[in-house]
Amino acid sequence: MTVLATLVRQAGDLQVAEDAVQDAFAAALVAWRRDGVPRNPAAWITVAARRKAVDRLRRDRATAERAARLAELRRLADQGDAEDTSARGPIEDDRLRLVFTACHPALDLSAQIALTLRVVAGLTTAEIARAFLVAEPTMAKRIVRAKHKIAAARIGYRVPEAADLPERLRGVLRVVYLIFNEGYTAGEGDDLVRADLCAEAIRLGRLLRELMPAEPESGGLLALMLLHDARRAARVDAVGDWVALTEQDRSGWDGERIEEGLAVLVAALRTRRPGPYQLQAAITALHVRGAGTGITDWPQIAALYARLADLEPGPVVALNHAAAVGFAQGPHEGLRLLRPLLDDPLLRDYRPLHATHGDLLRRAGDPDAAARAFERALALGGNAVERAELERRLHRMR
Repeated sequence: MTVLATLVRQAGDLQVAEDAVQDAFAAALVAWRRDGVPRNPAAWITVAARRKAVDRLRRDRATAERAARLAELRRLADQGDAEDTSARGPIEDDRLRLVFTACHPALDLSAQIALTLRVVAGLTTAEIARAFLVAEPTMAKRIVRAKHKIAAARIGYRVPEAADLPERLRGVLRVVYLIFNEGYTAGEGDDLVRADLCAEAIRLGRLLRELMPAEPESGGLLALMLLHDARRAARVDAVGDWVALTEQDRSGWDGERIEEGLAVLVAALRTRRPGPYQLQAAITALHVRGAGTGITDWPQIAALYARLADLEPGPVVALNHAAAVGFAQGPHEGLRLLRPLLDDPLLRDYRPLHATHGDLLRRAGDPDAAARAFERALALGGNAVERAELERRLHRMR
């Protein structure tokens, strides 16, 4: 996926880059079977993809822009596996630069984010669909439409200048946030966490804060990720079972990461320009403090979720608000807020909705209804750790 992201920048054309990378892998299957796997397979694919892109652009010199790209790719192809010295703009890191490049303002925000997650971050269509609460075929069509719009309008993938970065920041923040989310709670598989995605999102978050230090939301996002990731090792026990936050062994928490996250959050909040990521980080900080003291400030958490719903309304925020109210004011009040969400088509197949519904029903003294809610949550899949926890809850209800 890094090869594709780099080639998008060099070719300035998403479809040409994708086709060239596919051609390069097809060529590798033949060449490597005949000659053996090269010492540096990634470099071999990169060079081959550049040459395939040259071939494709040579066949279509419809515009001066493509002719210029062709000349640049020819120069790079002649260099072989030498370092790419093409213009990089104001962003040093190749992956972050490609995230900004792919979040093109000619596309609507959701299309920017979905296409960037697919092309640059390498998430699957199914993973992106889960993040947007839509079916996989629906997301696949959105991504195809975005590609067609880029091709039809001949939108070039050019590295943005420094003055262009602020208008792209919202999409970039969301991309990094969704990469971290997929890593922190994997949508499927045997493990609860995909550490590689978490690490890459945090790396990008640090770079983003360094690049745009005056933007408090970049600090809010970094703080949010650090405070969550600091507790990663304690989220499962020695046999791999899920552990609730209040029951986690704090000796397994990363104290330095928590201190860093809190310091970054305080610096962001001092700007007095609150945003959704700062609010989520503040909520996470209250959870961390509550787990340490044994007393969680649920009224404050519920109030922060209400404020978050004002800034960034959505069904998932409404669900989290209902859950917080259920702890602050009792399960019946939480159920009153949650029940309308059961009819929201976006949340119909959202596993956390039904798991939260089951917990509220259990605490409200209705084990039969709670069991049905847990059964519904189990039917919606998930990673093995979450499924095992839901099965334990269901067993207790029965």
